[in-house]
Amino acid sequence: MAMTPEAKVKKKVVEHLKTLGAYYFYPVTGGYGKSGVPDIIGCYDGKFFGIECKAGANKPTALQEKNLSDIKKSGGISLVINEDNIDDVLIYVGGRNHDPRQLEFNFDVEGSPV
Repeated sequence: MAMTPEAKVKKKVVEHLKTLGAYYFYPVTGGYGKSGVPDIIGCYDGKFFGIECKAGANKPTALQEKNLSDIKKSGGISLVINEDNIDDVLIYVGGRNHDPRQLEFNFDVEGSPV
């Protein structure tokens, strides 16, 4: 059985979470569950996170957006991850809040690169 594009994104996100050593789980919705909960919920280095996985041009629903917003308002990390930004998991959950693909410069007092 072939994996859906979204399932491939989830698999890569989980690989990053395993690399970090983060605690995570897939919440089960329906029945007594809460709708719109992100696909992956977890905690790393004392920080709660919620990750919504999408494929291609798919966007979160209004309810998913509300849940992600509520997580952020509560001090957690909320991410929408697709094929193009999978490394954001390492950057934001992993605590490296800069993009490793960008060069970093140290500036002296006058503002010229050191």
